[in-house]
Amino acid sequence: MLIGSRLSEIGLVLPVPAAPRFAYVPVVIHGGLAWVAGQLPWHDGQLLCKGLVGREVSIERAAEAARLCVLQCLAQLQQALGDLDRIERFVKVTGFVACAPGFGDQPRVIDAASQLLQEVFGEAGKHARSAVGVAELPRGAPVEIEFVVAVR
Repeated sequence: MLIGSRLSEIGLVLPVPAAPRFAYVPVVIHGGLAWVAGQLPWHDGQLLCKGLVGREVSIERAAEAARLCVLQCLAQLQQALGDLDRIERFVKVTGFVACAPGFGDQPRVIDAASQLLQEVFGEAGKHARSAVGVAELPRGAPVEIEFVVAVR
């Protein structure tokens, strides 16, 4: 499957990959795996939204943020691999949701990311996953996502 064509077919465009602002690299490739550092929901150079899910940010808006995180992760992979068709399969997705006390729908938020990966990559987009609630994320983001993918 040509992933670039599939993205266009469903109306998605990869953003410019966000440059690291601290001492890390966005992608490490080792032993047939690509580890993508946590990505935030950047849209046109700004976070899509800020705040805690279940308080300032709705579940629907957080799900939209999760999809943007996926696109940012894919942009990082495109830059590191040169071609998204080198992705053999998604191994693990970890989603962090900054949420208000008592909020328990983290899996519902991160499911938007999982669904997008399956829509784009089909069977190869199915993955193990963790959806974790946290008190805060960098820059006030409501969602952060990281990947581990098997590469050719």
